[in-house]
Amino acid sequence: MREGSFPMWSSYRAKQRHFVIGIMSGTSLDGVDAALVQIDTDTGADSGGTIKSLSMAAFQYVPFSKELRDRLIRLCAVDTARLDELVTAHFGVSEWYAHAVQLLLQSAGMKPSEVDAISMHGQTIWHAPERSDFPGPTGPVAVRSTLQIGETAVVAERTGIPVIGNLRARDMAAGGEGAPLAPYLDSLLFGHPGEGRIVQNIGGIGNATVIPARSTGEEVYAYDTGPGNMVVDALVREESGGRLQYDEGGAIAASGEVCEELVALFYDSDEFYRRVPPKSTGREVYGSGYAARFLAEGRRRQLRFEDIAASATALTARSIVQSYEQFVFPATGIGEVIVSGGGSHNKTMLSMMRSMLPDSTKLSTTAEHGMQDDAREAIAFAVLGHQSLMGKPGNLPAVTGADKQVILGHLTL
Repeated sequence: MREGSFPMWSSYRAKQRHFVIGIMSGTSLDGVDAALVQIDTDTGADSGGTIKSLSMAAFQYVPFSKELRDRLIRLCAVDTARLDELVTAHFGVSEWYAHAVQLLLQSAGMKPSEVDAISMHGQTIWHAPERSDFPGPTGPVAVRSTLQIGETAVVAERTGIPVIGNLRARDMAAGGEGAPLAPYLDSLLFGHPGEGRIVQNIGGIGNATVIPARSTGEEVYAYDTGPGNMVVDALVREESGGRLQYDEGGAIAASGEVCEELVALFYDSDEFYRRVPPKSTGREVYGSGYAARFLAEGRRRQLRFEDIAASATALTARSIVQSYEQFVFPATGIGEVIVSGGGSHNKTMLSMMRSMLPDSTKLSTTAEHGMQDDAREAIAFAVLGHQSLMGKPGNLPAVTGADKQVILGHLTL
């Protein structure tokens, strides 16, 4: 079907004000973030529908149950994943997404008919951005691959709202890593005429968006920095027998002492930190197996658990700031690092980052810039869904390594 003949597409592009819900559940596996975003375009389709302004009208967080979190963790590890559980989870997790949308609409006082679309990231189970050989029709083919579960048909059926999903696949098909995608939003909201900035998300995985001063968007680049909260979260779950899911505020790490030798062992032996961007990673690398090795090495050194947690926190802080020293500072002047995601609440991690950054570089959070710290990625995926409905690309090839810009996602009516 030609895009101009698609009724919903045509009517959406003719509007100037759009309401899109972005849904995000990240590698931290803590729950669902849902953001209702108002997006105003200049004069609709006739002038290209450039985004004039956007604002978050409402936000809803729905924490996953321990049972669901445990199931998802098993699915993200080769030795515990089961095909039957994967298929069930693909449909089942969508019930959580639909529930989050219903709660969001209630809080906003809006009806489903007032929302144009839902843009859904899904739950990443496996991300394999490095090319692997696969048997093709005329010989081996090199493929990049990723899997986000969550059936868009379930969300569309439960809510009555069209749903866009599977947003990373098209970028990968075009030769990219499929990640990170949130930098598209960062370039819209956090660019500054007088200083370069880094927007550092610290979720399960850390990722940095570099926005040079006076950037028009084309100069923006981004990459994953390595583990965010993922390792320390796993350590806390293991130590507490599942009673705690994360180190709230970094309090456990704050009561320990960093073992520099332990940090150096895991940092220096990891090729990912030295790999030149664009690059991305995920739970398949820094998940439960990695955390178990970190814990075992800490125990072997007879460290207290608080010291192990402090060291894992320091590993994340070091991997972030040293990536700037390798890949950013030599080429781009940076006046401010803006932190988002769950890590923005970890005072110990922020303090460690502050101690490693140059005195001339300010450290802040997205909340200090008027955006709820945990809402950035949900808003980003709302914007990416909007771009797709406008018939516009949503990836940045300089960020993902794709051969070209492409329109992202699959649409379920």
